[in-house]
Amino acid sequence: MAGGPAQLPPAPAHFTGRAATVRSLRLALAGGSRVAVVSGMAGVGKSALAVHVAHALRDEFPDGQLYVNLRGATPGMAPLTPGQALAALLRDLGAEPRPAPERLADGPDGSDGPDGSDVPDGSDVPGCPRMPEVDDSASGLLRSLLAHTRMLMVLDDAATAAQVRPLLPAGPGCAVIVTSRSPLTALDGAARFPLAPLSDGDSAALLRAVSGRGGLDAGHPLIELAGRLPLALRIVAARLAARRALTPDALAELLTVSGGRLHHLEYDDLSVRRSLAVALDALRTSDREADRDAARALARIGALDLPTYGVPLLARLLGTDELRAGAALDRLVDVALLDETSYGRYAPHDLVRDFARETATETGADAGAGQGELAGADVVEEAFRWYAESARRTLLAILPEGLDRTDRLRGVESRLVRPGRSIPAGPPLTAESAFTWGDTELANVLALAERHDDPAGLLPVLVRCLFPYLQRRGRLTELAVLGTLALERARMQGDTAAEAQALTDLAGLRFMSGRGSEALALNDEALVLWRALGIVSCVRRGLNNRGLLLEGLGRHTESAEALHRSLDLAQELCDPLSEAITLSHLGNLYEHTDARAAIAHHERSLAIGETIGHAVVRQSAHCNIGYAHLTLGEPAAALGHFKESLRLHGEYEDWHGASQARLGLVRALRGLSRSVDANRECAALLDRAEQRGDTHMTGLARHQRGLLLRAAGRDEEAYEQWRAALRALDGTDSKVADELRALLAA
Repeated sequence: MAGGPAQLPPAPAHFTGRAATVRSLRLALAGGSRVAVVSGMAGVGKSALAVHVAHALRDEFPDGQLYVNLRGATPGMAPLTPGQALAALLRDLGAEPRPAPERLADGPDGSDGPDGSDVPDGSDVPGCPRMPEVDDSASGLLRSLLAHTRMLMVLDDAATAAQVRPLLPAGPGCAVIVTSRSPLTALDGAARFPLAPLSDGDSAALLRAVSGRGGLDAGHPLIELAGRLPLALRIVAARLAARRALTPDALAELLTVSGGRLHHLEYDDLSVRRSLAVALDALRTSDREADRDAARALARIGALDLPTYGVPLLARLLGTDELRAGAALDRLVDVALLDETSYGRYAPHDLVRDFARETATETGADAGAGQGELAGADVVEEAFRWYAESARRTLLAILPEGLDRTDRLRGVESRLVRPGRSIPAGPPLTAESAFTWGDTELANVLALAERHDDPAGLLPVLVRCLFPYLQRRGRLTELAVLGTLALERARMQGDTAAEAQALTDLAGLRFMSGRGSEALALNDEALVLWRALGIVSCVRRGLNNRGLLLEGLGRHTESAEALHRSLDLAQELCDPLSEAITLSHLGNLYEHTDARAAIAHHERSLAIGETIGHAVVRQSAHCNIGYAHLTLGEPAAALGHFKESLRLHGEYEDWHGASQARLGLVRALRGLSRSVDANRECAALLDRAEQRGDTHMTGLARHQRGLLLRAAGRDEEAYEQWRAALRALDGTDSKVADELRALLAA
């Protein structure tokens, strides 16, 4: 077929990046793969890559190159039917197909598709109508014409696998490049090349090439504002090329402050918004339930604007079961409006976020919703409610039964239960799954709390239920943000109990951060409220915390008074757990004057912990006994208790307790001159403290690291560690800060 068709569009000017993908795609097609699918979101550069590679492969396919735009996601145009595409290809090859009526392919009832497979046509990509079947003779004629040729075919912008199957040649010498927003996984045997946005460097190179402007490096704000998306980058570059007076910095500011980034990402016939809207419009008007659910899901996503999304939350917001919600999210992935970032977690590209926000605003978060479903601001309230209910379930899994759990849950159900309804039970959580849920959803909780009003007043409930997770996981930075917001909301609502709990939790945060004076002020403020409310168990806890804080501040007489009053209340309440905790704190107090008496108190606490089977009490008791032995100059005796405390921590997550035990272990090993072991444990402690943003423990670990370095004769490195430690402990009440100043002065 000499002088065959040469239908490829011109090679794209300024094609940039994708070197590895270009190489892999060329090798695949030249090496025998018959079909390659290039997929990705709107504007990511699928067509440009396909045409670029096709031009590079012309010598490999001397009989010609065919090109068909299938219009699967072309604004304002319906997709070509397989029959229309076949007719165009046959005409281009000099043949005319026999006229034959097209009929819709059988629905998803398990009947055969047009190629005899059990794949229902059109089912692999949502929002597209089922493709009409074509006369098999037309497909057969195309295969016959191409059977003995070396022909390259580019099928651009495919909607579904069903649209593509009848167009595929069967001869071994032909190859096909298909582009689609969907990976077309129902197209068997195809090699797949999913495209991501460009790298920062390639994005900058594309901007410079198209705009003719220098000085645009990989760190320029325009790169991020365009989402590293080739279509958006070309629009930005075109605007810069058209208006020489418009500087890159000025355009970046315009995109940043205007509040309508997509409005500025339009130029001539190029538009990010229109490219995205094609998929959404098809979903909205589809006759498939999953497609319409997907359109509604995108509006919900835009209304919340969270970092990631999971099936359970979307099921709640859509008012469906999880199976149906999962299908809706998968549909959004299929049309490249969402990415599945990890199993069961979904996130939109940055520009899709803007589009989803517009969608939520335009539709009131009610795209295609039926009567009685959520709309508008109700989406936010329902999200707060779901997170509060879920946090309550984590609390039940993490906190053992006792007054602490009872007090923390006080009033929670009355805030969560709506008239005539109960709190959804949900599947039971283990402690491990509760921590995993918290790790997965914490970024979303922060975004929800910071970005949205809380008209139903659920944030204080959410934070008080999430506190055990935050405390024991050592998420101090997040606890500071959420705790402050919870206190503000509680005061705005005039909820005294919620305010007292928020003050108590913030006091705990300040204590873990080494800021004892601030913690004492917050705790005393809460104690006044607990007394006014007459909740004895909370008063006892406030007195216990007061005694602990006063001991750390060196106010020992006041500490003893508060702790003994707390102990009396614990015994009146017949609460052995509270009694054990207060005995432990009394032991810490006695350590200043009589370390043997301190050990006796800790052993009493340990005995109670073993009787009631409370892991945290046992962990704490062993750790405190270890510190008492260090005070007595007995590191060998201390070592075993610190090891046992850490062993118990391995069974029950508690960052504050585990970090104190590991710090004690480092000190004991250093006291025994086991420098290798001490350095290993100190490095582990420092790494974990920095990961959690615990600057107080980071400072304490660096202090020990400096002492180990000095003992090894590495004085300059020791001073560097101590200076860093002092910076970390700045503003705390830690006595170690005074020791550090003395070490540095010497």
